[in-house]
Amino acid sequence: MTPATTQAPSLAVTPTPTIHAHADAHDVEKGAFDAQADHRQASQPKFDIEHVAVENDPREWSRRKKLFVLILVSAASTIAGLGGNIYNPGIAEVERDLHTSSGSISLSLSIFILIQGGFPIIWSAVSEIVGRKKVYLVSMAICMVGCIVAGTAKSISVLIGMRCLQGAGGAAVISIGAATLADIYEPHERGTMMGIYYCAPLIGVSLGPLLGGALTQGLSWRATFYFLAIFTGLCVLAFLAFEDTFRRERSMVYNAAVRRRRRDAARRALRELEREKRAREEATIVEGLPEKSAADEKPRVDEERKGDDKKDEREEVPRAPSPADSQAIVEVMPTAATPSPARAQAELREVRLSLRDVNPIRPMLLVLWRLNNVAILSASGLIYGFSYCIAYTCARTLGDKYGYDALKIGLVLLSYGVGSMLGSILGGRWSDRVYNKLKAKSGGSSQPEMRLLSTRVFMLFVPPAVLGYGWVCEEHVNVSAICVMLFLAGFFSISIYSSTLAYIVDANAGRSSSAVALNSCFRGTLGFVAAEIAVPLQNSIGDGGLYSLWAGWLCIAELLILLVWWRGGRWREWGEQREERKAEGR
Repeated sequence: MTPATTQAPSLAVTPTPTIHAHADAHDVEKGAFDAQADHRQASQPKFDIEHVAVENDPREWSRRKKLFVLILVSAASTIAGLGGNIYNPGIAEVERDLHTSSGSISLSLSIFILIQGGFPIIWSAVSEIVGRKKVYLVSMAICMVGCIVAGTAKSISVLIGMRCLQGAGGAAVISIGAATLADIYEPHERGTMMGIYYCAPLIGVSLGPLLGGALTQGLSWRATFYFLAIFTGLCVLAFLAFEDTFRRERSMVYNAAVRRRRRDAARRALRELEREKRAREEATIVEGLPEKSAADEKPRVDEERKGDDKKDEREEVPRAPSPADSQAIVEVMPTAATPSPARAQAELREVRLSLRDVNPIRPMLLVLWRLNNVAILSASGLIYGFSYCIAYTCARTLGDKYGYDALKIGLVLLSYGVGSMLGSILGGRWSDRVYNKLKAKSGGSSQPEMRLLSTRVFMLFVPPAVLGYGWVCEEHVNVSAICVMLFLAGFFSISIYSSTLAYIVDANAGRSSSAVALNSCFRGTLGFVAAEIAVPLQNSIGDGGLYSLWAGWLCIAELLILLVWWRGGRWREWGEQREERKAEGR
């Protein structure tokens, strides 16, 4: 493929979306988008960082090459799902072997979820500076070491420590996996690809108990960690053949770091010019002074000593640079918030960033300053918290009430995993279909919120499925009913989640890695809370009461998604305008 940067890259500009009202009754659903677009000026161009011309554009790769990236990233993300629960069926054996308590085992599980949810923020920030490939290789190697040492652990403290290392290493693919797919796929096909990608960790979640039960019964609980180590090692080898999809020209985080570096250089140059100017002025004054006798010098020295403090204070105040000084430092001054393509390309060539330029806090704050992100991330976290809670409490219910062993529990939970996988794939495809249909009706213009309209059909069935699962468990009915309700709960909840994940990527162009990392943080935090409160609530109010609460919490998640669909476009615009004003004011 011919490189796209043999000349200065063109600035990709798309018109601000304008959606016209139709008299057709089928177009009533677009009213919210019409209201959001009325106040915008269609003639004003909008900077589109996602389509800045780059060399060897990943979005122009062949379908086969993209498929390899999709399969590799999806396979690596399976580690995150497997690592969370593959050794759960062997908990009793771990307690006996390491002479520990169930509380310590529960702590190892909760901390793993928390670390796996929070660490993507670090990996995301690093990947926006050094690229995706290096992060994949380093993180997978860390995860592999954690698995190996965990398999040889002789105490629960070592096991917990290695579980933390395992969670930190396996967390990278959670955040930058979705960003990698955003690097190679256009918005109109992201829903389908995100659905396929997220299907992989769901396979890990559903097969983890089954595989862990088989390995524990056939060998020992340590075999589960050795299996993970081998699988992770194979992923490391595969990533050696991975071609990096990261392009710094399309990263808002990288561009901001470059401007920050140039701004610091400009300030240093200005201070140096001030020092040189003062030195020249002092030299000129000294040369023009008449010669003094020793008697005349003594009063002068005394007077200078008395005025030392005031002189020091005056020197602390920087002088305004002259026009000549300003011209001298213009070459190192940072550019505006949206620089010209040629200038932006020149900046990226001139400045080389390193790990010292990694700043995970600011990109996260920029994502959180937008209300649409806060709302959608909260909804995503609630859905994930439910998924973790139902898998954890179902295992306890089947073991206590039905007397099932680890292998049978894994087989029953497989129904939830199958439903989740189908929901991820079909929900992603459906969101693409709705998105493309609304885009065509709008004359080719689009907004990320269009995708969320696809979730309405699934929202109707989530609360009944969750309530049904809770009360069939409470009434101790035939296990086939539990399997059916698990399948339905997984299918409908994850169908919604796949659309929200694609929206998070679409609505944060240039910051998709940071946004997905924050999504992982919300998921991990709420998953940790769900793990801590699940057993006490299950013991006190039963499965029926617990999942009645979850039905209510998921209704709140659905309302948040609908709120983003209605107001998200306006919130995004406010956020963009605020960032532009702050950038221009520097």
